Amino acid sequence: MAPSAIDQALILAAQPGWTVIFTGDNFTRLLGGLWTSVSVAGLALIFGIPLGVVLGALRIMHNPILRAVLRLYLEFFRIIPTLVILFLFYYILPREMGVQVDGETIAVVAFGLWVAAEISDVVRGALISVPKHQVDAGKALGMNGLQLLWYVRLPQSVNLMIPATINLAARVIMTTSLLLLISVIDVITVGQQIMEANRMSHPDSAFWVYGFVFLLYFIVCWPLARIAQALEKRAKERNNG
Repeated sequence: MAPSAIDQALILAAQPGWTVIFTGDNFTRLLGGLWTSVSVAGLALIFGIPLGVVLGALRIMHNPILRAVLRLYLEFFRIIPTLVILFLFYYILPREMGVQVDGETIAVVAFGLWVAAEISDVVRGALISVPKHQVDAGKALGMNGLQLLWYVRLPQSVNLMIPATINLAARVIMTTSLLLLISVIDVITVGQQIMEANRMSHPDSAFWVYGFVFLLYFIVCWPLARIAQALEKRAKERNNG
């Protein structure tokens, strides 16, 4: 005789809570959600880093209006919470412009502009940290502003930019936890779906699912943090001789 629905529920309830992660295709779905989070962050970085480098280079120019505009751009993304920016891009701008854009594209654009703002400040700080006598030596050789940037400032400041950029990459990956609020099926969204589907058979599924999600984020972000720390240490040792 086949077991009744009550018997099946009792059998499932007797299983350890962590088994919900490996029930059916839950494990694969969680990894797929993580891939969505990482891919959105990766595309945002690919879009935002080059733009941020350009904006950072423009911020050291002696044009007060341009510098003020770029400073305002940076402060906008620093002051306004990322959640508000996502809502602005996802709910308001498409409606006002009469276009339909999927959540992942919106997230890439919003995060990319945020990355560009943060990178612009990193680049500006690194460029102005180049010793003045190095810049004066380049001018004495007849270099123009673009040549000074390409041959003098950037090569000597790139070591300062890389650790901060890696730290920012980890922050972007962690911030993708907000994607569920704009209907993107990321790892948090998948975790909530699994908990909802198993709330009767596994009442403690929230602990195990969220714990596993935490582990996934840790596996992705911890190596980035360690790499950034190592590069920062190497840069300090190099600067101190």
